[in-house]
Amino acid sequence: MKNEQIQQQDSQFIAKTYARFPLALAKGKGCEVWDADGNRYLDFTSGIGTNSLGWADDEWLAAVSQQAATLQHTSNLYYTAPSTQLAETLCHASGQIRAFFCNSGAEANEGAIKAARKYSLDKYGRADRFTILTLENSFHGRTISTLAATGQATFHQHFFPFTPGFEHLPANDIQALQTRISQNDVCAIMIEIVQGEGGILPLNAGYVQELAHICRENDILLIIDEVQTGIGRTGKLFAYQHFGIQPDMVTLAKGLGGGLPIGAILFGEKCAETLGKGDHGSTFGGNPVCCAAANAVLKRLDPDFLLQIAKKGEKLQNALKALPKVKSVSGMGLMIGVELDGITAAEVVAKGIEKGVLLLTAKHKLRLLPPLIISDEQIEQGVTVLNAILQEP
Repeated sequence: MKNEQIQQQDSQFIAKTYARFPLALAKGKGCEVWDADGNRYLDFTSGIGTNSLGWADDEWLAAVSQQAATLQHTSNLYYTAPSTQLAETLCHASGQIRAFFCNSGAEANEGAIKAARKYSLDKYGRADRFTILTLENSFHGRTISTLAATGQATFHQHFFPFTPGFEHLPANDIQALQTRISQNDVCAIMIEIVQGEGGILPLNAGYVQELAHICRENDILLIIDEVQTGIGRTGKLFAYQHFGIQPDMVTLAKGLGGGLPIGAILFGEKCAETLGKGDHGSTFGGNPVCCAAANAVLKRLDPDFLLQIAKKGEKLQNALKALPKVKSVSGMGLMIGVELDGITAAEVVAKGIEKGVLLLTAKHKLRLLPPLIISDEQIEQGVTVLNAILQEP
């Protein structure tokens, strides 16, 4: 089928919830992908940060194929080696104690919300200590509760009533945080180290460290949403590791499965035993094929690989800063936002497709989330195309 046929079929049969770009992708390899008409594109999106090893990575593909041919699904009535191996790897790498597997970032955040409220109720016996603080401009998912947790008014429409018990504070404002927690009803704080959908905005290091200290002093659980920042995206396996802190819960998804759907909650010492039998579950959570994919991803993310991500991110950011019409560049590692002047991010994305480069937006910014395996030469190719677009009158 060609691009036009696929788009027509989509229009007829698929719910109209997505503003798609006008091309149908058909196959990919490495950092390149082809549409159904045979046109080739250099990928700076990685499926919104999900194809961490690019398209059809050989080692990843071998692990997925072998597992799919052996045992594709069991439910959680039985043990499987891929899930236990993945849990051990994640716990050792993060300093957390236990893992829970699900299917997406929103599910991971939902589970963390449940665990935070149960921890507080179990320990304090108070039904009124349930408030979870998040930050303005945050994004935590599209379920009713994670929408309530999301600190962007544009998402708070149509679906009332939202789950109560969430409040949004300004980022990097310790005084606002201290004032709010003095009401003694807060059980947890959930943050993104870099606000992704909010425009690729890193939090200040001092704010993150002081927030973590305040959480420890007040027995408020610190939940770090690493759905977009985790699994090497910022040059560390987890973005919080840049700041020497230890959260109580970490939520993961996107890049963890390298393109297959998997989410995870990592529990620290305080809440490692909070969720017991029957308190939470997921039919597809810990699926052997998805866990095999995640094991293959983590096997590749050794210290040298992570160092290369940081170096490539610095190279890309420096190159972007030198381009015309670029006002500012933000981000960490290979998670980059570009603020433009004289042209919109949406216009650049459209022109990028015409010139064979796939790009993203985040609010008014251009967003770049290339596969973590991208080469220096491919970075230069992408920057060359961007330079040509931004030089156009």
